[in-house]
Amino acid sequence: MFGVRSLARRLRPFGPRAPFRPRRRTWLILAIGVAVLAVAAGGASHLLTGGPTWIGPASVIDGDTIEIERQRIRLHGIDAPESDQVCERDGRPWHCGAEAAAALRARIRGHVLTCREIERDRFGRAVARCRAGGQSVNAWMVREGLAVAYLRYSFAYLPEQIEAWWHGRGLWAGRFVHPEDHRHRR
Repeated sequence: MFGVRSLARRLRPFGPRAPFRPRRRTWLILAIGVAVLAVAAGGASHLLTGGPTWIGPASVIDGDTIEIERQRIRLHGIDAPESDQVCERDGRPWHCGAEAAAALRARIRGHVLTCREIERDRFGRAVARCRAGGQSVNAWMVREGLAVAYLRYSFAYLPEQIEAWWHGRGLWAGRFVHPEDHRHRR
């Protein structure tokens, strides 16, 4: 058993005179957290303020790349079949890459696009979210099953991909090789 003095010595660190170290630790952790956020925001300030914006009519390069005013822009968060990619629908070959590009061309025809840069890819292209007629072109491509959500880079269009899969639209109406896998097989 413990005596009163022994118990008092054991409880002393928790008494009113004891330094409250967790508070110091809390402030230190908070200060480090604020510093990390400040560095992150400085390095990714384009996410807060928005990067460059291109506005104008666009030409289609392929199912996930457009060009506005001689600026190549890759649609953020999506991956469309390559132009030469062939998929299968109803047991027959289907030129899904060419159809994805044609559908994108038809979707943006007559519209002024607004594309806001998110980042640059390893080839120096702008990667952007684009809108036509007030609606996201990126989300439309995935919702129609003409592109897949590029989950390696973003989960932004996963709900649209689930919707396309559920309704059997576009790529999801048959069999296909994911565009990224197709590029690696070349």
